[in-house]
Amino acid sequence: MLEAWFAVYTRFQHEKSAARVLERKAFDVLLPIYQSMHRWKDRNKMVTLPLFPCYLFLRTNIERKADVLRTPGVRWIVENGGCACPISESEIEAIRRITSVPSRVRPHPFLRHGQSVRIRSGPFAGNQGILARIKNQYRVVVSLELIQKSVAVEVDLSDIESVSASRSFNPQRPTERQNTQSMWDCPAT
Repeated sequence: MLEAWFAVYTRFQHEKSAARVLERKAFDVLLPIYQSMHRWKDRNKMVTLPLFPCYLFLRTNIERKADVLRTPGVRWIVENGGCACPISESEIEAIRRITSVPSRVRPHPFLRHGQSVRIRSGPFAGNQGILARIKNQYRVVVSLELIQKSVAVEVDLSDIESVSASRSFNPQRPTERQNTQSMWDCPAT
């Protein structure tokens, strides 16, 4: 049976432990993380946090659904109308590329409107997102529609180009995910 990527919703602060257990069960797991300085009264400490709190991603097929749901810390697989929603390979690859380079990657509020841009050079070349300006620094915000989460990566303005109007971000346009028959428990239409 064909495998696809799915978003798994976990208990709060159980992303790392659930990912470890799923990896031991031989799943292909992606848990994007970032570094953040946390300050307590008596000290500062660099901590590693999930880029998408309460979410991780895994590649699987229908035969392993029960195995995923029985994993400690896993709440559910993200579904729409009772059907698990696959995430496109391009969205997973964009997150892998962004998190593979040691840079200032951090969570960002999910955006629906803004100028669509494409990164044309540098380690993130080819990724598309929305241009944002935060504290005199430019970032490209890459969004995962299914879970309505985003990640921002710092870029130089010379490394980006505007996406043409015909390919611009449009939240009303059907996505690849909506046009693909779900693998799990979905009746044929």
